[in-house]
Amino acid sequence: MNTVAIEQRNKIHPHKFTLWVGIGSILMMFAGLTSAYIVKRNQANWVTFELPIAFWYSTAAIVLSSVTLYLASKAFRERAMNNYRKLMAVTLALGVLFLLLQVIGFKQLWSNGLTLTANVSFSFLYIIVGLHGAHVIGGVIALIVMSLKAFSTKTRNYSIVPVDLISTYWHFVDILWIYLLIFLLMIR
Repeated sequence: MNTVAIEQRNKIHPHKFTLWVGIGSILMMFAGLTSAYIVKRNQANWVTFELPIAFWYSTAAIVLSSVTLYLASKAFRERAMNNYRKLMAVTLALGVLFLLLQVIGFKQLWSNGLTLTANVSFSFLYIIVGLHGAHVIGGVIALIVMSLKAFSTKTRNYSIVPVDLISTYWHFVDILWIYLLIFLLMIR
């Protein structure tokens, strides 16, 4: 019986496995997009551009949200549920702030004439950053669900799996954004 329990502990939870497969797929998609960006930037009609300042503020928001989510996960493990609820709410607010700052950044780009169809270089920017934003929206939806569950008065389930799943995904989109920002700054 003891051997069975040890073998079961060494197995990855099916939801975690599925998440990692999804993360692998997302990584491959962004690797393809950034590779295509590198190839296309050698064309004669490629235009360099400055990233809007709002992208820097959004970077601060998403990095802070990873910190607060880490602290929320720690609070959950320690069963400090009031602290967990507050930190989940702050993480959610920072995730929404990230998205709002991204929209402001795109409005700045648009007002400067850097529209989606103006040049292939701008198209790549919109697609790469927009797809990342779509993945962040998915993360914000998950944060909303987790926050609603945290504040729910119904029967509590203290399984760490959902907290681990959202933490892994959110830290992933955070690291992905930092990579994309550095990529867009270095490869113009």
